[in-house]
Formats: sequence, C-alpha cells, structure tokens
Amino acid sequence: MHNVRPLPQYLVTRYHGWKATSYAENSAWYRRLADDGQRPRAMVISCCDSRVHVTSIFGADSGEFFIHRNIANLVPPYAPDGLQHGTSAAVEYAVTALKVAHLIVVGHTSCGGVAGCHAMCSGKAPELEEKTSFVGRWMDVLRPGYERIKDLPEDQQIQALEREAVLVSIENLMSFPFVKTAVESGATSLHGMVHDIREGALWQAEEGGRRWTEV
Repeated sequence: MHNVRPLPQYLVTRYHGWKATSYAENSAWYRRLADDGQRPRAMVISCCDSRVHVTSIFGADSGEFFIHRNIANLVPPYAPDGLQHGTSAAVEYAVTALKVAHLIVVGHTSCGGVAGCHAMCSGKAPELEEKTSFVGRWMDVLRPGYERIKDLPEDQQIQALEREAVLVSIENLMSFPFVKTAVESGATSLHGMVHDIREGALWQAEEGGRRWTEV
C-alpha cells in the first residue's frame, strides 16, 4: 500500500461539487438507498470503455441499474470450476439475490477489445495469443463469434463482430442454470444492444440477433 497516493486535485474538486449540489439536493434518496438497500430493476453488462456511459444513455438514477463492466462486454460460459470469476459472480448475484427483471448486454462501436479479438483471430496480433496476455485470454470468449463472421467481406467484419460480442454474451448467459430458469419462468428477460458512439444511436437485437433495429 506504500504506492497509494491522494486523489488528483481535479477529482477532489469535482467530488466537492457533487456533494454540494447533486447529493445535497437528493440526500433523502441517498439515505434511503443506504438504509433500505438496492433494488435495481436491471443488470447492465457493458464495456470498460470510458466513452460508454449507460446511466447517461438511459437517464438512470442511483440505485436503478446494477452495472458490471469488462473488456468488450463479454459474459463467459458457465464454468463452476472453483476458480475466480468476476463476471459470473456479478451475474449470479444479480439474478439470484437482487432478482433483476432484465439482463441487458450493451456493446458499442469502435470497441478496442473487439478489434483486438479480430486481429488475434486473424493472425495479426500474435502477442495476444501468448498465455501471459490477460486481454487475449479474455477475448477467447469471443472466438465463436469470430468464426461466424470471418467469411464476410473484410469491411463488414468489425461491425459484425461488435454485434457478436453481444450475441455470444447472451448465449453464454443462457448456459447459467439460474439464468435459464429465470428466463424460462418469465422472471427475467434478456436484451442485446449496441451503442453507436459517433451517432448516439442505439441498436437492439431482435429475432435471436438475426435482425438489428434502431431504438
């Protein structure tokens, strides 16, 4: 812990601004969240990318979304092997403890993780094939998606793989027994989205991902 330093001053300034305005104006709501606990209606699985801000996109308040972020918004297959699984743990908690009504996977355009997966799977990024690459081993989750788009015209592959990152995640969600049970009983629904950063558009998967429509 010897390397831990105080926050940069610009973040301290922003915090004090939030505490004096947003928090002060809604302090009763924050106290209620603290005392009563969270009851989010949806879990959102999105990318770590700093340009993806799902609470702003959906106008969500504190306590409304249970959010999990990782590289390329991926959900790995169900693997109860006793090892450490951050994404799987978040899904388990959301479905079994919080009992969210919706599981929403939000991908996005210009995703660096997806581009890295494409480069790795097409032989252009051998460094990602190394066992020591955390990014590469994580992007292995998306290899089935690459196999489905690799024969498309090259200029269409990245966009298709960005959508596959969402579809593969939804497929993998259904490999979790508690998710499958919740979906089949109607307690939880699955949704797949891709956010176009440049245009501000939001596309949703329909018909099992065979069709994408703008929201």
